[in-house]
This record gives sequence, C-alpha cells and structure tokens, in this order.
Amino acid sequence: MIFQSLLAAFWFLQSIQPADTEIVEQKSLLDSFLGDTTSSMVMFFILVFLSIAAVYIIIERYMTMQRAGRVDQNFMNSIRASVESGNLQAAKALCQSVDAPMARMVEKGLDRIGKPLEDINKAIENVGNLELLKLERNLSTLASISGLGPMFGLLGTVLGLILSFQDMTTADNVTPQVLSAGIYQALTSTAMGLVVSIVAMAGYNLLVSNLDKVVYKMEYTALQFMDLLQEPSR
Repeated sequence: MIFQSLLAAFWFLQSIQPADTEIVEQKSLLDSFLGDTTSSMVMFFILVFLSIAAVYIIIERYMTMQRAGRVDQNFMNSIRASVESGNLQAAKALCQSVDAPMARMVEKGLDRIGKPLEDINKAIENVGNLELLKLERNLSTLASISGLGPMFGLLGTVLGLILSFQDMTTADNVTPQVLSAGIYQALTSTAMGLVVSIVAMAGYNLLVSNLDKVVYKMEYTALQFMDLLQEPSR
C-alpha cells in the first residue's frame, strides 16, 4: 500500500512538472528581456529601436532599388527610334513616364543635344551621381546599426553583471540560483545586440549587391545613349 501511494505521488508530480517548468521558463524569458533594473530596460528599448530602424531601412531601400532597376528592355530602343526620327519631345515624354535613374539620365542627355559630346557626357554623369546618392540614402545608418548593436548589447551585459555582483555583496545568502539568474539576464542583452547586428549586416550586404546591379544598368544606359549620339558621325 505504501509503495502504491508513493508511485501514485511520483506520477502526479511528473504530470504537473512540465506545466510548472513552462511557467517558470516563460517568466524567466520575459524577465531576461525586460529585466528588473532601469539600465536593462533602457538597453532593451534601445536595441528594439535599432532593430525596428534596421528592418525599416532594409525594406524601404530594397523596394526603392527594385523600382530603380525595373526598366523595360525596349526603353532604349524607343529612345533610339525617337531620336533618329528627330522627335525629341516624344523621347523626353517617354523618359518622364519612367520613374528610374536611367530615364532621368537620358532625359538630361536629351536636353543637352546640340552641345559637345563631352558636355553631354558630363551632364549625364552629374545626374547619375545625384541618383546614386539618393539610392545610397540611409545605407550608412544601416552600417552604423550593424556596429552599434553588439556594442549596446555588451554595454547592457556589463551593466547587468555590475549590478548582479553589487547585489551579491549586499546579500546575506548568495546562492548559485541568484548568480546564474543575474548572469542569464545580462547575457540576454548581448544576444539581442548580436541579433540586431546580424540582421543589419545581412540587409546591408543585400542592399549593396542590389545597388551594384542598378549602377551597372545606369552605366550601360549612359553608354548606349552616348553611342546613339555618335552614330551619325561614324
């Protein structure tokens, strides 16, 4: 009878243990993110702000570069046909209807037709440089976030450890649970900082790769337009 009672109690404890463990884990995870000190909460909200800013920049710049590189393959063929027929107004209207850096570069070149080729090429390059600056907007900010994420995470960890050891000096009974809880909370800040850095760095590399593709299309379009202007003199 005693053995059966102990066995029943053992199975009862086993049945309720996962639920209690889950509650403790959920509470510990929430406490590890928010913390119970002002410094940990400040670091948490800073890292959250950096992560939101990084995701926003990545999405906004990616969509902008996708639109910038989305130019019809027949765009230059239409420009060529209009220029060869002497209908420059139709060519300019086509450029104005296309929201892309290449179209604005060609439009500037059309405005300079009749002037020396060197002046036309210079005007196209100036427009291209301005368009490139627009495309690079906030990329430096994203690179800064990639570097600041681990720094803020490490700062949160150091502050957390300082406060944890300070509590140990004033505590009457220091247990391994108290020490491990403080370290666990402090290291969470570093983990968050690394996550922010990884996301920002991956997004930055993706955007730079897409930017290179757009720049290549801009240079190729400018070359095609200059070749078009030199064809009659051949």
